[in-house]
Formats: sequence, C-alpha cells, structure tokens
Amino acid sequence: MNQRQCSREWIERTLRHEPSGPVPYNFSFSPPAQRLAESHYGTPLEDRLDLPLRMVGPKSVKPLYADPGEYGETLADEFGVVWSTSERDRGSPVGPCLPESTLSGYTFPDPSAAYRFAHLDEWCALREGHYRLLWVGDLWERATFMRGMEALMTDVVLAPGFADALLRGLADYLLQTMALLFDRFAFEGIAVSDDYGTQQALVLSPTHWRKLIKPRLAEIYALAKQNGRTVFHHSCGNVTEIVGDLVDLGLDLLHPLQPEAMDLAWLKREFGKHLTFCGGVPTQTLLVHGCPEDVRREVRRLKTDMGGDGGYILEPGITLQADVPLENLIALIDEAREP
Repeated sequence: MNQRQCSREWIERTLRHEPSGPVPYNFSFSPPAQRLAESHYGTPLEDRLDLPLRMVGPKSVKPLYADPGEYGETLADEFGVVWSTSERDRGSPVGPCLPESTLSGYTFPDPSAAYRFAHLDEWCALREGHYRLLWVGDLWERATFMRGMEALMTDVVLAPGFADALLRGLADYLLQTMALLFDRFAFEGIAVSDDYGTQQALVLSPTHWRKLIKPRLAEIYALAKQNGRTVFHHSCGNVTEIVGDLVDLGLDLLHPLQPEAMDLAWLKREFGKHLTFCGGVPTQTLLVHGCPEDVRREVRRLKTDMGGDGGYILEPGITLQADVPLENLIALIDEAREP
C-alpha cells in the first residue's frame, strides 16, 4: 500500500517525526484560486490532489466565503457581527456587536444549534481513511470581530475585566462545541483558528497574551487531549515569542508558518522535536512574482530542510489567493506531490 492509499497513517507517522517516506502536503484555496486549480486538475479538488489532511467545521450562518450574489452585500453571523461579503475572500467585519465594554444584555449563540452539525456525520464517514481535522472556533480573533480591534486593544488595558469575561464566554462556546463533536463524530483532531501576529511581532504583548489567552487555550487543548485528539493551531504572522508556550500547552501542529514573518530554520531547530509544522511556502513574494522553476526549487528545499526528519507538512504560508498565476500553482502542487 503506497502513501496515498493510507493518508491517515501518513500523517500519524509525520506527527511521530518518523522520517521515512515522502513529505505530506496540504493546500487551501480561496474561491478564485480553487476555480483556477479545478480548471487544471478537475473536481473534487481534494480527491484529485490526494490531500491526506481533510478539514471542515460546524456550519455558520455566515459561510467563510459568502458570495454577495447569494447573501447580499453584508451578512450577520451568529454572534451578531456584520460582515461585508466578497467573491474573492472572506470579507471583513464592518459592524461589531459590542459597542461598549460590557456584556450586559448580550447572549452568546447556542453551541448546540442543530444546523451547525447536520453535515458532519456524512463528511466524517466519507473521509474515514484520511486525517480529519474539525475547526472548533476562535478566541482573540472572534473577540476582535465582536468588539473591533482598536476598541479591544484599549479594553485589554483599561477594561481588563470585560476583556477577560468576553474571552471566557468565547472559550465556553468552544469547549461546549468540542464536547458535542467528541460525543457525536469520528475524527482525529481539532483545529483552532486564532491570529495573534502582525508581520513583525505579536498583536498584543506576551504578558497580556499569557494572562488573557493562554489559560483559555490550556482548557481547549486539555479537553482535546483527554478525548484522544490532536491539536492543530492556525495563527498568522510572527508568533515566535509564544511558540514555546504553545508547546508547553501540548500543541501538535502549528500553522501556517509564514516565512515572511518568522525564521523557519530557527523554529525547526528550537521546536522541531516537539511540533509538526505546516506551511512555509512564501505566498507574498514567490508564489505571486516568482517563476515556476523558482517555486519548484523552494518546494524541494523545504522538503529537505524542514521535512527531512519528519514533523513537517508542506503547505503555502496562507490560503492560496487569486493573485497566484496558474503556472505557479501547478508548479507548487506538482512538485509537492513528487515522492
């Protein structure tokens, strides 16, 4: 049986840092990039590309990618945040639901709402041979949507009790979601999406992160571990200062590892024995402006330098966008799939 006939075992070996066999890969696409890839590879794209990782989450009334032709120019999510919609990306939060530093009168959405889970039985069953990750939600990032980034940053200093209460409510929502998922569905791990970094550093100080966010993540990671699941954490930007904290909490997979923001070689040296890294292919420069041979060369280098001793899943530094030319998309995918 070859690697692509046993995707779950392939990822499990990678998580154990076993260097045997080719380096696994993963790709995520914005709608325009997905249509471009499908024009070359066909559909369903995840099967055409033999992706060993498969990812989905509970549904939202505001899909990640909400086409304005279907949903209108704006759309409110479960939390009451109003979003702009877009054909190209996830849109932007344009209407925070918490105009003041208080939760008085606010009710968090129901984590057990039936519409959230109706698709998951079939999804999990159809992907039984793959390594299945279920997105469970976000903390800090969701709080910024609900309050607005500038207002929440001010709250961290001037209204820390409110910021703590908001993050507590969001953590409870995630923990209740996880309990339902663990009880009802068969899958291998959870995925948390929570951006903490700018291109240069953390959005908030390490001290504030450790006080407000780390204790909530500890609960989330612990519940996953208690239920025999791995933990995948997505955080864009430079999160170098807290990678050690994430390791201490029990993180298994760190994503998306943006080379424009972090030193990949240093991360591999410092934490490569403890973490599996996902990402590494430059999306701000190489994939947009490079030539196909440059893309292929970098993919080969990452396989050797990051994946030579296991613990690495090759992936772009962020979701593939409409600005990646088809020839570079093909070079990335085809070279990644080379044994």
